[in-house]
Amino acid sequence: MTLAINDLAPDFRAQTTEGEIRFHEWLGDSWAVLFSHPKDFTPVCTTELGYMAKIKPEFDRRGVKIIGLSVDPLDRHAGWASDIEETQGHAPNFPMIADVDFTVSKLYGMLPASVSGDPTTRTPADNQTVRNVFVIGPDKKVKLILVYPMTTGRNFDEVLRVIDSLQLTAQHKVATPVNWKQGEDVIIAGSVSDEDARKQYPDGWRAPKPYIRIVPQPGM
Repeated sequence: MTLAINDLAPDFRAQTTEGEIRFHEWLGDSWAVLFSHPKDFTPVCTTELGYMAKIKPEFDRRGVKIIGLSVDPLDRHAGWASDIEETQGHAPNFPMIADVDFTVSKLYGMLPASVSGDPTTRTPADNQTVRNVFVIGPDKKVKLILVYPMTTGRNFDEVLRVIDSLQLTAQHKVATPVNWKQGEDVIIAGSVSDEDARKQYPDGWRAPKPYIRIVPQPGM
């Protein structure tokens, strides 16, 4: 299956490094980041997992849970975690799914439905499409999908930036412009009429064009 933004994130049961979970139950009313890895003991993913562990407090502060995935079994996850701590200075401090039957990878469109067999015999190249980031909202819907090649490390600072935008725009009828960061000006959503905008923004807005209505970030 192919997932799109605003699709319901598929529910699943899975074994993780922190015990068995039912995904929607684990998610609760939180936001979440699900990010996947083609294989344990892969170099780029090693750096990513260490960095994600380092900046986890930033996700915690935003009410965002983190969960990783690899098709390798739990015992390999444990060995990899030691390598990650040794080389990156931080061990994973979030659950890692052992997707040994490829269930989650298939549900989320990262591997073909025909994939089967022993995951330990598959190479990273066999699983190279398992390099995704999914941001999922409290409504259990997919809010962001990023797909990376094996040779390019993911930018989790960018994921945080997008989450800031997603959370802001979910609460207020605004959009965020190019390269926006927390605290910067935003754009009144196109779905808001000028009449309604005047009620919400009595001090008005800056409009280089009628369809670009710029205001300070709400709540600042």
